[in-house]
Amino acid sequence: MSSFLDRIRPAKEDEVEALLNDPPTLRERTIRSLAASLRAPGLSAIAEIKRRSPSRGDIRPGADPVQLALAYQAAGAAGISVLTDGPHFGGSLQDLAQVSAAVDIPVLRKDFLIHQMQLDQAHAHGADAALLMVSMLKPTQLKHMLRHAHSIGLECLVEAHSADEVNVALDCGAIILGVNNRDLRTLHIDLAVCEALIPTLPDSVVAVAESGVHDRADAQRMEQAGAMAILVGTGLMTQEDPGAALSALLGR
Repeated sequence: MSSFLDRIRPAKEDEVEALLNDPPTLRERTIRSLAASLRAPGLSAIAEIKRRSPSRGDIRPGADPVQLALAYQAAGAAGISVLTDGPHFGGSLQDLAQVSAAVDIPVLRKDFLIHQMQLDQAHAHGADAALLMVSMLKPTQLKHMLRHAHSIGLECLVEAHSADEVNVALDCGAIILGVNNRDLRTLHIDLAVCEALIPTLPDSVVAVAESGVHDRADAQRMEQAGAMAILVGTGLMTQEDPGAALSALLGR
């Protein structure tokens, strides 16, 4: 059985091909540091905007990304994650650009990035950081992507799910390292993944717990495991008031 990542890769390769024929134009602008924002005292949060997911289908169709981003910012988010994949998550690059223009905190492009041109595209649409997944890239590709991101001023959240992937991320120079509790082969979530892997990370790395955080107890569990930050999407987007839900998660 093919994994979710295997199924999504051909569409991403098509997107890259289109980008190579029509490359984005980069303009000088101020980049907001996600790493610095996440290093603030206490547990930080990257609050996510996504309208649907492969595991749950529609979550919040028609959601206004700017309204959500402003609510997250007011609730104390350290950063905003914007899904830009359309078919599986209901997102767009327009969402990214609108959110970046509306908020003062760093904005992360979350997508399945396999080519440096997608990093240029993220920069051109206002991203301050981009997600890179160890599971989508060979180590040499990951190193190249990280170097290119840094050359254009972007920071990267490098995502891992296993001890081997953590080692690859560290060897490639990841500064912000997200441990995903979700196995993207099966879409199964287990908070014990972060509990096992985050304590192995060096103090110099910003440790982010991803997926499966739905309430204050989950957030505290990730903080006790050593996470400096949590990345939360479904746990907020399914609530009547996502901003209030974020405040509750952070105990504010």
